[in-house]
Amino acid sequence: MHFTVESAHQTSVTDLFETIAISPIATQIDAVLVLGRVRDGVITGEGPTTAGRVHYSRSLDRFDAELCARILGAPGIDTSPVSRAEAETLFQIDEAATERSDGGLFDDIFARAIVHHATAASGLPVPPRAIALSPKTPISSWAPTQAVGVNTEVLEWISGQMRGRRRANGALVAVLSMLIGAATMPLAQSLPNIIDLGM
Repeated sequence: MHFTVESAHQTSVTDLFETIAISPIATQIDAVLVLGRVRDGVITGEGPTTAGRVHYSRSLDRFDAELCARILGAPGIDTSPVSRAEAETLFQIDEAATERSDGGLFDDIFARAIVHHATAASGLPVPPRAIALSPKTPISSWAPTQAVGVNTEVLEWISGQMRGRRRANGALVAVLSMLIGAATMPLAQSLPNIIDLGM
């Protein structure tokens, strides 16, 4: 079963997540819809992802971060690379959450997901999400660390997403430093200085 945008607004987050977790035909689009519900809850402080606890607008707590991790790591999409749409929604959540009380959990899953997307979009192999997104797996064990063909268009897209942000994501900046070092073209011509990415 797939969900449309309209049905997603009429369906509980639990039902949406269960579809991704158990459906053999679940897609990244399903994950984007559920991540969008998390984003909306972060922005407004209201909605199904904030039910049962005090949740202020523009804040992200540990429950929000754990829900993002569960969505991205759902078994139904484990073998699919993180998509551009999922990455865009994560950037929206990161930008919306000006207050954090998650102990850095979201920053970690966010960085891992963006690198997973960038690596796969470059045509490079990526491990299943259960491995790549696990905090127990060092990113350096699977992300490109040598000049092996990282796609500069993807890095430019990431840089564009980060430009002008109120808050720099330290975990993502560190990982981007690694990816930029792995790119086969001199990125000085097309990307801002890595120090300026989050500014």
